[in-house]
Amino acid sequence: MSGLPDPRLPSGPITDAWQRTKEELPLISPLRKSKIDVLVVGTGLAGASAAATLAQQGYRVTVLSFHDSPRRAHSVAAQGGINAARPVAVDGDSVSRLFADTLKGGDFRARESGCQRLAEISSSIIDQCVAQGVPFAREYGGSLATRSFGGALVSRTFYARGQTGQQLLYGAYQALMRQVALGRIKLLTRRDVLDLITVDGVARGVVARHLITGELEVHTARAVLLCTGGYSNVYFLSTNALKSNASAIWRAHRKGALFANPCFTQIHPTCIPSGDTFQSKLTLMSESLRNDGRVWLPKQAGDRRPADEIPEQERDYFLERMYPTYGNMTPRDVASRRARELCNAGHGVGPDGRSVYLDLTDSIREEGRGAIAARYGNLMTMYERISGDDPYRKPMRIYPAPHYTMGGLWVDYHLMSSIPGLFVLGEANYSEHGANRLGASALMQGLADGYFIAPSTVSAWLAGTPAMEISPDDPACRDALEATRVRIENLLNNGGSTPVDAFHRELGGIMTERCGISRNAGGIREGLKQVAGLKERFHNDLRVPGEPREPNAELEKALRVEDFFGLAKLMLHDALAREESCGAHFREEHQSAEGEAQRDDANFAHIAAWEHNGNGEPIRHIEPLRFTALQPSTRSYR
Repeated sequence: MSGLPDPRLPSGPITDAWQRTKEELPLISPLRKSKIDVLVVGTGLAGASAAATLAQQGYRVTVLSFHDSPRRAHSVAAQGGINAARPVAVDGDSVSRLFADTLKGGDFRARESGCQRLAEISSSIIDQCVAQGVPFAREYGGSLATRSFGGALVSRTFYARGQTGQQLLYGAYQALMRQVALGRIKLLTRRDVLDLITVDGVARGVVARHLITGELEVHTARAVLLCTGGYSNVYFLSTNALKSNASAIWRAHRKGALFANPCFTQIHPTCIPSGDTFQSKLTLMSESLRNDGRVWLPKQAGDRRPADEIPEQERDYFLERMYPTYGNMTPRDVASRRARELCNAGHGVGPDGRSVYLDLTDSIREEGRGAIAARYGNLMTMYERISGDDPYRKPMRIYPAPHYTMGGLWVDYHLMSSIPGLFVLGEANYSEHGANRLGASALMQGLADGYFIAPSTVSAWLAGTPAMEISPDDPACRDALEATRVRIENLLNNGGSTPVDAFHRELGGIMTERCGISRNAGGIREGLKQVAGLKERFHNDLRVPGEPREPNAELEKALRVEDFFGLAKLMLHDALAREESCGAHFREEHQSAEGEAQRDDANFAHIAAWEHNGNGEPIRHIEPLRFTALQPSTRSYR
């Protein structure tokens, strides 16, 4: 690869750029579509919506899901809501305000044309989901209800109690299964995608392992869509499901797809703290709770009294004190950083001092327990089951945890990666969130990509690309299949003594310390040495029991952790190269006198897109960011 491909950004004003782009895209006749195969990997919101829409258009779609049912995709875990700019609120929201909040929330490290398009599409997403029967909360008069999320001064988040992701996924799932029943979609479950197949530099299929039989399979198509989510599990403990992994996008990266801004990883401020060293994952408490909950800590360091014994005058509502304009609704990166700083200074609560209080007492007193239960009932039940404490009577204890990854495979304006024919949707790509994603924008982006953007741009690419038949016997397919088989054999025949979880846990500890809420050059360099040493031990002392031709959970974990080593190294390189603080990427050397992130727009107003370089050091390309509608400004929430 030589440099960065054309990002195909629209010219002219961005306010109607997407509409103009769509009108210029070539089309394919319905008769031709019925003869074209498209492969979709992943069945979360982005994958299910894209597959259903492409099948509705007439394509022959094959869908691969890691799970036994698309309903188990990690999108189901999203809680708080989905953003949209609609003329239903009375607080003056608009498309332009949502665009501005998105661009500012990402600390001006996203393309403005993508942020504008997302804001424009947002209202249509709500219409689509309402038509599917998604049970959004409603006001007494029947209109859709909204609530606030961090980084916004308006109420634009539509929700279904604390189950918004689940309800949206069920809407996409029923659209998907309708096409399965019509014979337009071939749904293959329990498949783990382990490699990308390219022919003459064009994406033409994948190699997948059947998780029940262990058989390696080749699946080919004219275009491939990766909709496989993010990579927060590189930290071991995260809010992601245990089976969330980055293998599909990492293997695509190794085949030539550029990886953009991998160090942009979000640490969510409201998660249930870890219980012990051997806990396997963390549980998210929706950011929406900060609408009614107040975040506080004792003013006196080392105060270990129960919350109800600390009088009001001895409490520090630190977000309200430090950010009076936004208060408890400050964006996630800011809230997480402040919570960690105060806990490090000795103000933290809980057994190990690694928690802050999220207190709903005032709201319950003012509105009643029933009103709070109506908004957050399932979240309250979940918290009590995990912690053993009743959140209606005692403040919740929360602490930041790895959550969403803004980085991902680089895509152009059409959502195509640097490999022709490989489209990347949802959290798997780098697109509209810049250095920090605003709460409730992930669901918006996944559905915008799947329902409204990819169906147009994939068709346009297919219309302009000559048809090429490819069979599983093609040399490229055989080579990818053999490389995957050898990789699996090497892991199973390693002969070491240490289980894979031990390596993953240690890797997560390194990444949390060296590339977590805050980073510094010395720590990052040390992290690179630690990851390299751990990777060597992994290949020398890994033990993977079982056989390849059977269900083998340890083999599944070993395959993804092997990929995490490469990804961790790339994240650290990216964090070291970006000599500024922006959004969730907080370099301690680059902060203001008040301890806020200090951008360097002169040198780093760009997307960093990394090229895989075999066993050598990764190669960094840049895509300069251009701002016409909203100029970069100091990101202040005070």
